[in-house]
Amino acid sequence: MFFGNFKYIIKYIYGDIMTFRFFIALFALLTFVEAGTLKGHVKYDGKAPKPKRLRMDADPVCGSSHSGPVYSENFKMAKNGSMAEALVYLKNVRYSGGVPSEPAVLDQKGCIYVPHVFGMMAGQELLIKNSDATLHNIHSMPKVNKEFNFAMPKVVKKKKSTFAKSEPDPFYIKCDVHPWMKTWVLVSDHPYYAVTDTDGNFSIDNIPAGTYEVVCWQEKFGSKRAITSTVTIGDGETTKDFVFSRPKKK
Repeated sequence: MFFGNFKYIIKYIYGDIMTFRFFIALFALLTFVEAGTLKGHVKYDGKAPKPKRLRMDADPVCGSSHSGPVYSENFKMAKNGSMAEALVYLKNVRYSGGVPSEPAVLDQKGCIYVPHVFGMMAGQELLIKNSDATLHNIHSMPKVNKEFNFAMPKVVKKKKSTFAKSEPDPFYIKCDVHPWMKTWVLVSDHPYYAVTDTDGNFSIDNIPAGTYEVVCWQEKFGSKRAITSTVTIGDGETTKDFVFSRPKKK
């Protein structure tokens, strides 16, 4: 009788162990396949507009920081049409991860914001630098978050700030001292965004499997003429290219 009950207990425990192992394996499998990568290329179909030269003569420090003429950065296109500094980002993504511990960095160098386009997460620290020997005044223009507006004299080399909430569209940060200075930032509630490189390429990794709305934004076209599409992300890589073109005359 004892040995019969003992065999039953062993069989019961063994069954529980096998069930547990099955669910562990199933969880590992689902974890492995539920993230993918979105890659692509952004280009412009047409002739690039003539670049506008920036007039920095009003501040001798700005003008002397460059050996040659400086042009507007609102439309960076290579000879083959590839577009740099376009923002590609997903919308309506469920994300429960944390905020990056490293700050997003924005520098003022040669009276130009560096980078000209960037993304960061809501709640992430923004480290603002002043690499110039002149006064700047940093003024953010968000729609949801509270504006910040403060001076950075040449002796002040670093300031910290943040945006508590995500924004629906990219917005600009300007310098009230030098009117040509402008940078664009996307404040997101998830990390699934990227800025195209000089060859017009982008890559967004570790996206949870699913179907999403994806937006491609470029400064010259703005939010009203951003390109919106739908992508389905699974295991591996998904490719999505974007082509901007000059609006047709009505």
